[in-house]
Amino acid sequence: MNVNWLQEVEKRKQHIIQDTQEFLRINSVLDETTATETQPFGAGISKALLHMLNKGKEHQFYVKNIDGYAGVVEMGEGAESVGILCHIDVVPTGDGWVSAPFAAEIRENKIFARGAIDNKGPTMAAFWAMEIVKELQLPLHKRVRMILGTDEESNWRCVEHYFKHEEMPTLGFAPDADFPIIHAEKGITDVSFNWNNHEENDYSELTLISFQSGERFNMVPDKAVVSINGEEKQLVEMATKFNLYLQKNQHNGQVEQTGDLLHLIYEGVAAHGSTPENGLNAGVYLTKFLTQFVFQNSANAFLNFIVEHSDQQGNTLGIALSDDVSGPLTVNLGLMQFKDKGEAQVGLNIRYPVTASFDDCFNRLNKKALEQQAIFTIHDHMEPNYVEKEHPLIQTLQSVYKRQTGEEPTLLAIGGGTYARSLSTGVAFGPMFPGREDVAHKKNEFIDIDDLFRMTALYAEAIYELAKDA
Repeated sequence: MNVNWLQEVEKRKQHIIQDTQEFLRINSVLDETTATETQPFGAGISKALLHMLNKGKEHQFYVKNIDGYAGVVEMGEGAESVGILCHIDVVPTGDGWVSAPFAAEIRENKIFARGAIDNKGPTMAAFWAMEIVKELQLPLHKRVRMILGTDEESNWRCVEHYFKHEEMPTLGFAPDADFPIIHAEKGITDVSFNWNNHEENDYSELTLISFQSGERFNMVPDKAVVSINGEEKQLVEMATKFNLYLQKNQHNGQVEQTGDLLHLIYEGVAAHGSTPENGLNAGVYLTKFLTQFVFQNSANAFLNFIVEHSDQQGNTLGIALSDDVSGPLTVNLGLMQFKDKGEAQVGLNIRYPVTASFDDCFNRLNKKALEQQAIFTIHDHMEPNYVEKEHPLIQTLQSVYKRQTGEEPTLLAIGGGTYARSLSTGVAFGPMFPGREDVAHKKNEFIDIDDLFRMTALYAEAIYELAKDA
């Protein structure tokens, strides 16, 4: 069937823009303080989920609320189904936005908001893609099931709950990474090294009272704060050296001193944990400055551990692995915390190659923890995802992409974790086009409006092509 998909999108562009802005204006950051039995991840996420389900009802789709953990928006009939796996939760906003993070302001043909590209903008694009296919009354032999997750940015509890109660789609895609097609996703694990060293007589002229950097394992920390106690003269000298250190690195920070108490703040650049090289880890930079001074033993050990293991390939941890399909392992130091009683934690987000053994990684990390007299904890783990290039899902999406863009539909591998890995057969398909700046998890996150239209057209044709055959 000959359909000009982009033209169909153009006919509906104002509705798409307005619906995207409306959706982005909902603050859907995880909020445990407002969690209840019916809204397990807080009021904001619940509001976003109900918004999409109500939108589905308005467009005469079948909808279902899976106990507040997930939602379904579905059309068509058939025993088999095509899954479109989206998520409506977003990471915390951070500081430094030009416009309010949930204002969804339009500037320079872009919509600026937290979640604009990850993943609420693409969710709305996929929703309108379904609507276009429905309005054109195209014949489908499979159901098209949009699954709305609510906890993707944290622990994927939504996916676990969904698949306890609902069907596994036959195949599908997640609009939550890059075009053309991501057929390999590295294994992901969040781990931490923990210390509880209540040492008596652990005295030093300088005392590290507290150190805090990072909110999530899967984010490069954009801020680090340390509080230090010592003689006023020593602290003045330290503050002077800190300002010189900032100037040398051409970074920003702040100094606050009151008598024998000094607060240092280091400002970095946030990035997704799958690409730590794209960020500037404030905790690591501040730690490297602090290691030129002597604090109490527990603090020195904490700081030295961070500096020694701050490389992003896991060399000093003994886990530097790589393969031809998905490339090298990466490490993000996402959480760094210290209290003056010797309680400390260093949290790592690790992305390992699709052919690597998680058990091997675990054994090496556990050995390192024993060497450091630390408690090693695994907080979360997701197996790698890999779909062979000959699979019909891959072949169909490649044909759609090449037909609409005229570009070669190269297969990609990433360190990011998308909902595609929760499917028995699934890949990530968009939404970021080649050459675009990756602004996910960053301040002033945006979605280009022309790209929003292009991805909607691609998703519409992909839905039709995947669902049309019996």
